[in-house]
Amino acid sequence: MNLTDLKPNDGAKKAGFRVGRGNGSGNGKTAGRGMNGQKSRSGGGVRVGFEGGQMPLYRRLPKRGINKKNKHEIADIVTVNVDRLNIFENGAEVTVDALKEAGIISNPRDGVKILGNGELTKKLSVKVGCYSEGAKAKIEALGGTAE
Repeated sequence: MNLTDLKPNDGAKKAGFRVGRGNGSGNGKTAGRGMNGQKSRSGGGVRVGFEGGQMPLYRRLPKRGINKKNKHEIADIVTVNVDRLNIFENGAEVTVDALKEAGIISNPRDGVKILGNGELTKKLSVKVGCYSEGAKAKIEALGGTAE
């Protein structure tokens, strides 16, 4: 089997529809656009959903659920893994402001949550909004506190 032996399956390739190439091609004169009308003109046709002036279906039906544009999440909490806390010195107090100053977070939004991915190597006193169970266990295993 060589690359030169490969060919598409029968019927997979179809010749293009060449319009406006004379009457002998079968697509001369009106080039497959029919006689007169909006769709026969250049740039003619109607937009998607247009129903000839009748109120379109998507505007006739009632809207259900939350469909506001620019909707914010109910709780936009910033997450930080425990391994990112290793940049603080041993015995340091870690707060939202301290995380911001260290460059770990830029905008606390609705709060900060500490997650348990990675390893923590320092004893820290962490005071943020919430913790996962694994993160709390890792912080307290080293003698730190999670408030």
